[in-house]
Amino acid sequence: MSTSAERLLPDGAVARFGALPYDDPVAQTLVEEVQQEYVARYGGRDGAVVDPAEFRPPAGVFLVAELDGAPVGCGAWRVYPPGGVEIKRVYVAPGFRRRGLAQAIMAELESSAARAGHRSVVLNTGRRQPEAVALYADLGYVPVPGYGLYACAPDAVFLGKDLAPPTHGEESTWAS
Repeated sequence: MSTSAERLLPDGAVARFGALPYDDPVAQTLVEEVQQEYVARYGGRDGAVVDPAEFRPPAGVFLVAELDGAPVGCGAWRVYPPGGVEIKRVYVAPGFRRRGLAQAIMAELESSAARAGHRSVVLNTGRRQPEAVALYADLGYVPVPGYGLYACAPDAVFLGKDLAPPTHGEESTWAS
């Protein structure tokens, strides 16, 4: 993976981010870890349909977060609805949690979406992921109407926020 961005974590570690195709073996390993989280928390895998092409620039991106050269987290966005994006597959491996990596992943996803010209973000999570719900609230996400496969699911939580426009001269590293 070629590094396209870096973020300093609160503990001084440097997280490196790079885009990979959704169907890349490293990406798929991380996606499978996400799915196993869903199995443990909800009793089954996420049934939402995901087309790997939706995560190819400029329509989307799949980011892998590395610490010391090892893939330890991921996140992705795809266009939904027009003018906005949907964030998917935000994940941090258990041994790397509570270090600010999830916030760094979200910041990188949001800034890459803004640089690609998108104005808003939506996502859905579940009540059995209270740390995710708290993270998104801390990042300024607010309730939005339900959508997609889980629109009427009682444990589903749908959130969104407006993105800040990119600063003058900021270039996209993901959507070029």
